[in-house]
Amino acid sequence: MGDRWHIEVDRTLCIGSAQCVHRAPNAFRLDTARQSRPLRPDTDADERVLEAAENCPVEAIAITLLGRGEAVFPPEE
Repeated sequence: MGDRWHIEVDRTLCIGSAQCVHRAPNAFRLDTARQSRPLRPDTDADERVLEAAENCPVEAIAITLLGRGEAVFPPEE
């Protein structure tokens, strides 16, 4: 069984660029305020979700290992 992730979008940072929606359309949607929301906050690890987080222009997406809280993105320094 693979890793499970918890996805959060910091709505104070999100600018609604929709890069996450374009890179991972099955994982993110923009709401009526044009801010990103994960469709399933708890999900299987997915390269497209990681790519969306890495390419967010304001780094509003955080991914952690579900149940452990260890950072997947952004990586801990």
